[in-house]
Amino acid sequence: MTPDGKGVIPMVCVSVKEGTECIFMTKKGCSFNGGVCHQIVEECRGCNRASEFDSGWYCTACPDPSVKWKNGHCNFATHIAKEVQVEKTKINPLKASKRKGR
Repeated sequence: MTPDGKGVIPMVCVSVKEGTECIFMTKKGCSFNGGVCHQIVEECRGCNRASEFDSGWYCTACPDPSVKWKNGHCNFATHIAKEVQVEKTKINPLKASKRKGR
């Protein structure tokens, strides 16, 4: 709780992304694997979530971007258009001819 008794104390990163709120920050420091966030990978170039900090380029949504790209596209990526596949359904010719008669 905050000193005034309302809300939650925001945990601000002090390791890599200094000054930004981070869900991995605790009173003891960064609780993410290794204690620091990892820099973005080549696939992240052009994403709106990639931000430049003093120590390099980092993703503001994910502490380890390489994991997000491991099995295909990152679900946080803003620079990739998602392809929507529309399946064409087969129409029964008998039902289609009956519908035309109406």
